[in-house]
Amino acid sequence: MPYYDNDTIEEVRSRNDIVDVISQYVHLQKKGSSYFGLCPFHSEKTGSFSVTPSKQMYYCFGCGAGGNVFTFLMEYENFTFSEAMEALADRAGIELPKQEMTSEARREADKRNILFEINKEAAKYFYSLLRSEKGKLAYQYFTKRELSPETMQKFGLGYSDKYSNDLYQYLRKKGYTDEVLKDSGLVTIDEARGAHDKFWNRAMFPIMDANNKVVAFGGRVMGDGEPKYLNSPETMIFNKSRTLYGLQLARRTKKDQFILCEGYMDVIALHQAGFDNAIASLGTALTSGHANMIKRYGKDVYLSYDSDGAGTKAALRAIPILKEAGITCKVINMKPHKDPDEFIKALGAEEYQHRIDEAENSFLFTIRILERDYDMSDPESKSAFYYEVAKRILEFPEELERNNYIEAIASRYQVGFDNMRQMVNHLGTKGGIISEREPQRLKSGVQKKKTREDGMMQSQRLLLTWLVERPQIYAAIRDYIEPVDFTEGIYETVARELFTQFAEGGELNPARIVSLFSDEESQRQVAEIFNTNVQGMETDADWEKAIRETLVRIKQNSMEQRRRNLDPTDMNGLKQIIDDKRRLQEMEKLHISFK
Repeated sequence: MPYYDNDTIEEVRSRNDIVDVISQYVHLQKKGSSYFGLCPFHSEKTGSFSVTPSKQMYYCFGCGAGGNVFTFLMEYENFTFSEAMEALADRAGIELPKQEMTSEARREADKRNILFEINKEAAKYFYSLLRSEKGKLAYQYFTKRELSPETMQKFGLGYSDKYSNDLYQYLRKKGYTDEVLKDSGLVTIDEARGAHDKFWNRAMFPIMDANNKVVAFGGRVMGDGEPKYLNSPETMIFNKSRTLYGLQLARRTKKDQFILCEGYMDVIALHQAGFDNAIASLGTALTSGHANMIKRYGKDVYLSYDSDGAGTKAALRAIPILKEAGITCKVINMKPHKDPDEFIKALGAEEYQHRIDEAENSFLFTIRILERDYDMSDPESKSAFYYEVAKRILEFPEELERNNYIEAIASRYQVGFDNMRQMVNHLGTKGGIISEREPQRLKSGVQKKKTREDGMMQSQRLLLTWLVERPQIYAAIRDYIEPVDFTEGIYETVARELFTQFAEGGELNPARIVSLFSDEESQRQVAEIFNTNVQGMETDADWEKAIRETLVRIKQNSMEQRRRNLDPTDMNGLKQIIDDKRRLQEMEKLHISFK
C-alpha cells in the first residue's frame, strides 16, 4: 500500500470535518457539545453513537465502536487505510503525493491491480460474446427466464465460449502472462491438459465487490454438463465469505432492509421486479463475514431462501449468525413456490411485497420449525417442547425482551403466560443465566461492557479523557505524573503523545493520536480512552476531588508495579520510589484550578 507521512495524513484528516463526513451516513442531532445518532455498527433503538467535533472522533457508548474519520470509512465502507485516504483526499480536493512503496508492497499492489484488470477484461469479453452469434443459446436461456435486455445489461450478464481455452487465448493476446492468469482463478494450467478455462459453455454472472469492481464469476452450464453452477475459486481479490452477489447495487437502495436470497437468478429477478435491495451469498452458507458486510449498509434482513427442506435448514443456520452481528431478521414465506424467481413469475411483485409485509419473526420461525420434532398430542413430548422453547427464550439478554417472547409463545400455543414465564425463570435461575449472562458480541468485534470494569483501566481512561476535555488541569498535575505511569495496554503510548501535544503548546488533537495506530481495534481503544465518563460531578469541588483521587490511584498503581520489578541493588530505583512517596503525599493535598 502507498506510504503517507504523518503530515499528509493529518492534512487530509483535518480537512474533513468528522461531523460532515459521518452525517452522510448517519442522521445526527446536536446535544450539547456533541452529536448523537443511531449506531451504524450495531442494532439499537436509542442513539448512543456520539460524534464530538472538538475531538474529531466518534464513539458508540453501546458497542464501543470508535475512532477518527479514517476509522469510520474503514469500518463502514470496508475500505483499506489507503482507500480511506484517497476518498477523503478527493473529498477535500487534496492531491496526494505519489509515494514510493517497498518493492514487496509494489508487487502486491501491482498484482491486485492486474487481477482486477483481468476480471474486467473477462467480463467485457463474456458480455460481448452473449450478444454475438456464439452466445445465442445463453441469450435464449436468459430470455426464457424472462430477463429484459436492460436487466442483462445492469448485471453485466455474459457467455463463455464452448471452446475450453477461448478466454485463455483472448487474455494472452491482451499481454497477460500464464503466471498471473493462473492466479486469477479464470485459467487452469497443468501438464496433462495445458492451459484451459475455468468457465466454458456457460451463461456468465460477473460477481462484483461493494465498490463495483469485478472480483469473480459464476457460470451456469448450457446443456447437461456438471456442475450445473460453478463459481470462481478464491483469489487475492475474491473472498467468498465476505462477498455478496448484488451488494454493489443493493447498498444504494432506499429501502430499510435487505432481502437475502440463495442464488443469482433470485437476486436478478427481484431487482427486475423493483426489489433493488436483494442480495445473495455465493453458493455457500452464510458466514459471519457476510453478516458483517451486510451490517455495514443495513440493520434489517428478510430471509427469502428456498422453501424446501434445504432452504429451511439454511435459514436456521443464518438466523443466529445475523443475530450475532446485531441484525434484526425476518423470514418470508414463499409457499407454494420454491424460490423468489419462481414466486415473482407466478404471483408477481405485489404479492411478494405482501409476503414481505407479513414476514415472520425469526425467533418464532425457529420455534415453528422446532415444533415439527415434537408430538404435541403427547403430554410428555409437549412438555419437552416447552422446555426447549424456554431454554431458547433465555438467550435474550433483557427481561423485557424475554417477557415479550413469552407472551408471543403463550398466545400462539395457548399456554398460560405465568406458567411459561415461571419455567423460563426457573431454568434461568437454575443455570445462573438470568443473574450472570455472558457478554454479547457485537458487529464491531467489541463485547458489551461488563457491569464491573477493571478499576485501574477505567482510572487511566478517565484521567486521559479529562485532560482533553479540561486541558487546564495539565498544568496542575504535570509535575506528578508521566506517560510511564499509564500501565494498561496502549495507554502509555496515548499518554506520551498527548503529553507531547501539551508540551508543544498547540491545540490538542486527539484524532491525530488515533492515526498513530494502523489496526482498527487499537483505533477503537483510543476512541474509548477519550470518551470515558463518570456521573455525579456537578461542582468544581466535585471535579477537583475526583481528579485528585484518580491521579493518586494511578500513581500508586505505577509505584506498586515498579516496586515489584525492582532489583534490590538498584539504588536509583529505590530513590525514585522514595521520591514518589513524597510526591504522593503532595498529590493528596493538590489544589486544581479550573479558571
